Amino acid sequence: MQIEVNTFTVKKRFPLTIARGTTAQTTNVWVKISQDGIEGWGEASPFSVGAGGQSTTIIKDALLQVAPILQAYNPLERSLIQQVLNKAEVPSSVKAALDMAMHDWLGKYVKLPLWQLWGLDKNAIVPTSVTIGINTPEGARARARDWLQFTDVRIFKVKLGNPDGIACDRNMLMAVREEAPDLELYVDANGGWSLSDAVDMCIFLADLGVKYVEQPLARGQEKSLLELKQHSPLPIFVDESCFTSADIPDLANCVDGVNIKLMKSGGLSEAMRMVHTARALGLQVMFGCYSDSTLANTAAAQLAPLADYLDLDSHLNLIDDPFTGAIALDGKILPNDLPGLGVQYSASIA
Repeated sequence: MQIEVNTFTVKKRFPLTIARGTTAQTTNVWVKISQDGIEGWGEASPFSVGAGGQSTTIIKDALLQVAPILQAYNPLERSLIQQVLNKAEVPSSVKAALDMAMHDWLGKYVKLPLWQLWGLDKNAIVPTSVTIGINTPEGARARARDWLQFTDVRIFKVKLGNPDGIACDRNMLMAVREEAPDLELYVDANGGWSLSDAVDMCIFLADLGVKYVEQPLARGQEKSLLELKQHSPLPIFVDESCFTSADIPDLANCVDGVNIKLMKSGGLSEAMRMVHTARALGLQVMFGCYSDSTLANTAAAQLAPLADYLDLDSHLNLIDDPFTGAIALDGKILPNDLPGLGVQYSASIA
């Protein structure tokens, strides 16, 4: 198979601030594989979690390094290709882009959308949350109003873990609650709390009717999650602490669910393994995203019927997304009926 690698830059409508910093734009990588007149597409987006993070340069260089080796393989040989990528020790986002592209190719080859190829039910897809980043109370109110005017919002995910302390977190969340009293709220601290602050905040959040709290403690503090769970009235999900299915068994007794992201997991194949592993251990599942375009989020939407919660909103916050694919309807991100991922190109690459 032939592999083509391009980059494209996307800008956020609303810059997003979390406990680790602020993002206004990213340069992502678009991968195209071709075989027998069929083209499959995948996306790799940079992220900062883990040892050193995965920058655009690291991603692109790794793809260009393995591309000549993969020419000897067919897109149907995903297991063999996975072995090659593991041996080359490429970043997980590179695996994700190639695995995504091979699944897209397969769906187009058999002329079926992936959700249908897997026998999934689109009617089981739950609404997605949309994200409000760390801000002042007034800024959070304004962002909530922006989202409510811009799209059909059913759920807000509010980023907490303000470096100025949990009093700021409380004030900001109260402002969002007052601005949108009828919407469901999720909270993601991105590892920004200490154990004692996390206990206090989980009690406070439960009293406000928040549904769950995500990544309350920093990656590397997993041993404290059990103590937090024993004191928390809220379900606890992990994101930065869980990359692949191999991470889940050690977390099973101290959390209630895992946030699966294609860039962390290494693609749809591993994401499916993570779902089955989590379910076997009695955990709930959500799908999330980084600064992904419609391409990657449409890929995740193919698996969305398997999720309890969804946070696939990054493409909704882009002003120059070059792709169309999954449809936003009634607060949900729904895959379409086109074969493969069902993604089409709609703009020139920057």
